[in-house]
Amino acid sequence: MSHTQPRLNFMDQLPALTEKLMAFSLAVSDSHHIRPALAVLVDLRASQLNGCTFCIDMHVKQARLRGERELRLHHLAGWRESQLFSAQERAALAWTEALTCLAPEGVPDAVYHKVREQFAEQELAALTFHIMSINAWNRANVAFRTTPGALDALFGLEDIDLG
Repeated sequence: MSHTQPRLNFMDQLPALTEKLMAFSLAVSDSHHIRPALAVLVDLRASQLNGCTFCIDMHVKQARLRGERELRLHHLAGWRESQLFSAQERAALAWTEALTCLAPEGVPDAVYHKVREQFAEQELAALTFHIMSINAWNRANVAFRTTPGALDALFGLEDIDLG
């Protein structure tokens, strides 16, 4: 059996818990403390780090629907060397990486200070909750090998042409 075969649909197994995680994710988004364009970059970067092809697929499609430039999406994996991201986006991406790939010593002070320069306290709390949410989804979708594009219709992504 190929390693890319889905294992099980975790959402169908525990729909009540899936609904609660979805409600949490929506509550974070509905707080309006993070711009949607920034949120999708955070989602995509965390998904890249976690190797979640299902989420990478979904967030690239969402980003394109929101008008994100294709070149910025290509540069996202190497955002530190790219000139295409603002200081606020760079701080958010560094925070995303620090929280997604927790080091044994925790989150470095330098990363915290940079993100605090760019975000008010509520915004930083919302960004942190947002990163927690995408990491939860990444972990479940990676664990159960959810097929990329399998839920496009549910998220209104079935008609997007990336070709």
